[in-house]
Amino acid sequence: MRQNPARRTALLDAAIEVLAKEGSRGLTLRAVDKEAGVPTGTTTNYFADRDALLRQIMARTTERLTPDPEEMAETMKAEPDQRLNVTLLRQLVERMRGDRSSHMAMLELRLEATRRPGLQEDLTRAFTEMLDSNIAWHLDAGLPGDRDTVLLLYLAMLGVIVDDLTVPGLLEPHGIDHIIETLVARSVA
Repeated sequence: MRQNPARRTALLDAAIEVLAKEGSRGLTLRAVDKEAGVPTGTTTNYFADRDALLRQIMARTTERLTPDPEEMAETMKAEPDQRLNVTLLRQLVERMRGDRSSHMAMLELRLEATRRPGLQEDLTRAFTEMLDSNIAWHLDAGLPGDRDTVLLLYLAMLGVIVDDLTVPGLLEPHGIDHIIETLVARSVA
């Protein structure tokens, strides 16, 4: 396998775009080559097979969706109260809207995992680690709420994100900001 990290990242970014636009059925090594604008066969030089590509897409989307540390540090200068929870959830929606392809790719990976036990194990492990990390971060930051609060916020925001990505008109009349404010107010004592 080739080891050019910049090329590997470019291929993974192209694969995310293909997955977001075409779905799992459209994700082929040739489609990634075409999206990346590289010669046919290039993706094959970097990923042994489709399963390896899917696993690495999962890791790359996580990298792309991780908040910028400097922006997060600036946000966290605020008092750890309900308003900060609202701000953090609004920023989550902004990041999703700023990188819709990564979120769509993750939805496609979730669907694909229902048919691929190995991918399901990988996703379960990755999402478990992410959720546990988010819970620990929330508690360590002194934000209001406990473990259950973070779990409920996670589940509710997952629904908001999925609806905003797939049927944006559904939540539009209610206003995402209003939904987030109500969610925090009712979830966080």
